[in-house]
Order: sequence, then structure tokens, then C-alpha cells
Amino acid sequence: MLTKKQLDLLSFIHKRLQRDGVPPSFDEMKDALDLRSKSGIHRLITALEERGFIRRLPHKARAIEILKLPEPIAGRAAASGSGFSPRVIEGDRTDPPPAALAVEAAGAVELPLMGRIAAGTPIEAISEAAQSVAVPGQMIGGNARHYALEVKGDSMIEAGINDGDVVVIREGSQAENGDIVVALVEGYEATLKRFYRRGNMIALEAANPAYETRVLPEGSVKVQGRLVGLIRTY
Repeated sequence: MLTKKQLDLLSFIHKRLQRDGVPPSFDEMKDALDLRSKSGIHRLITALEERGFIRRLPHKARAIEILKLPEPIAGRAAASGSGFSPRVIEGDRTDPPPAALAVEAAGAVELPLMGRIAAGTPIEAISEAAQSVAVPGQMIGGNARHYALEVKGDSMIEAGINDGDVVVIREGSQAENGDIVVALVEGYEATLKRFYRRGNMIALEAANPAYETRVLPEGSVKVQGRLVGLIRTY
């Protein structure tokens, strides 16, 4: 699964390649996605390359090759007769699968491991389930969707969350003050932090004095889930 910003950028690059034969410039990408700086484009491009959707050709300016397309774009391309034949993409999803569909065995539930989440300086979560992880069934409550993420960083160590831990997330867009949440910042940066609402602002607070609290406009933060469990391997 790609984030909306990643999907929008890949679609924009694909359309421009189909139309002009060359990819758009970083300035054009920034304007098309309504981002404030090109650094956001660099992060999105890197994420798409890491996931195998594009390849940057060395020693050439504005040289980007599309290797495959996710279903939403591939379907539109096929309908329009573009002639693009993407490789088969295994496991692309727009949402994590419901917990009700998880495999239960010996009191454990298998959840998709959706990649890494930052507990430090925000990085992009890898939103494509490459493997699964077994978690105790008691961590999974109700009919809500659940998924797992590997923690990268040390900003939540005083909450008992260490680098390399796997956190179990209950999907949802609502959070109470003090909840530890997966927060998507400006549509493309994901981080694991404590959530606090301050009027029309949102504070994302680390559990490590080395990191400053980020205070952001409410509209730039989207809660994607709440921490319900943690798994540590020794």
C-alpha cells in the first residue's frame, strides 16, 4: 500500500511520461502535490524507489523510470489504452486487512507487518505488508482492524518502547490526550508519539527528553491508529 501522497506523485509522473516522454521536474512535482518544499518530493521519490515502483537512472537529469504501477493507476492506464504493462504487484492493499480475517492458531493472531514507524525524527512508514507477525490474541479487541509496525528510533524509550520493538496498532482516526498514536504528518511523514490536542493545534510528544515536542496545525496531522500492544524479541 502506498500513502496518498506517494500514489498521487506516482500517478503524476506516469501521466507526464505518457504525455511528454520525460518525467516532470522536482519543482513541477512540488507544485502538483501542493508541497511547501522539494525536500518532501525527495522523500516521496526515495520511498517509491525503495518499494520498487520507480528507478532513478544515474548520471542523468530528470531520469526516472517506472517499473510497476499499483492497481488504482494500472486500472486507469488500461482503461485509457496507454499500453503500459505493469509487473504483477503482490499484496497491494489500500487498507490493512480486518483482524477478523487474521489466522488464529494456538491463541495467536497473525497481523500484517506494514514496515517501520519512526520513534524519533519522522520517516515514512513503509505501507506495504511484506510479512506477517504473530501476536497474542488478547491484544486484539472488537472488530477494528489491527496491524503491526517495527519501531525505528529511541524517542519513546521512557514509555518502554525501544528501537526494534514491534508495536500493535488498532486502526482508527480518533485519539484521547495522552494516547500513543501513529500520526501521519502532512500526508507523508509517519511517527509514533503521544497525542495531545491544544485548541486547534496538535502536539506530538516524545517520551525522551532529547526530542522536542512538535506542535502542528490540526489539519496537518492525521491519526492512523492507537497503540494497543508491544512485542519485543531478546
